Parts: sequence; structure tokens; C-alpha cells
Amino acid sequence: MDAPVTVAIISTCGAVVVSSVTFFLTKHKEREADWRGLKFGIYKELVQSLSGIVGTDSSAEGNRRFAAAANTLHLIASPGVIAALHAFQDEIRVSNADRDQERHDALLSRLEWEIRTDLLIPGNPSNADEFRARLWASGAVEPSPKG
Repeated sequence: MDAPVTVAIISTCGAVVVSSVTFFLTKHKEREADWRGLKFGIYKELVQSLSGIVGTDSSAEGNRRFAAAANTLHLIASPGVIAALHAFQDEIRVSNADRDQERHDALLSRLEWEIRTDLLIPGNPSNADEFRARLWASGAVEPSPKG
């Protein structure tokens, strides 16, 4: 076989291999970004729903929203997030007569740290004990119905 033909065949094969690998790597990154976006949306709903179960902002609707968000989490969350969620739920459940604010805050911090770890949030501390989260109630008081 002629040298220029051999070089042309090798070049063509190389170009096909490089473009195929590039295509598959790009698709993999796109799927990964889509998955992370989906997870972020579900995690965001959970964190936002926490506002409906804290202090004076706690309401029946807030509790329903939190329950739905927590239940949905089981579809996408890492085992660490699920374990942290269950521990947090055990602490905040109405039937827990031994509630403790310090334990509540530590479990909430662990839950949010696990979520941030699962989402690969840049700057997340490498150790859960270095991350602190707190819930904040708006303090808004609903006007009483006029009667």
C-alpha cells in the first residue's frame, strides 16, 4: 500500500475515534449536569419547605409541604442524605418528648451538609462538624380574621 494512502487511512480513523470519544464524553457531562439540576430542584424544595415548619411560621400546609418534599427525596438522595433526613425527622417529630434545640441544630446542619456534599457544592467543608445551619422564622404574624 502506498504511504500517503496509509497516512490518510490512519488520519481518518484517528479523527473518527477522537470525535466519537469527544461526543460520548460531552453527552456524559450533559447527563451529569441534568441529573445534578434535577437533584438540586428536589433538594431546594426540601430546604424551602423547612420554612413552613419553624417557629411562628409553622403551619399545617407547611408540614404537608415538608412531608411531601422529604418523601420525594427518597427518589434521588444519597444514602448519607437519607440517613441525615431520618435522624432530623426523628428529632422534630411531634411524638418526641425529648426534643433538644442543640441536637435539632446539629441534625439540621448534618442534613444540609450531606445535601451540599451530594451536590458537590464548591467550598463545602470536608468535615460535617465544620458546617452550621439554622432555621429562621419570619416573625410575621397573620392578621386576625375580622368578625
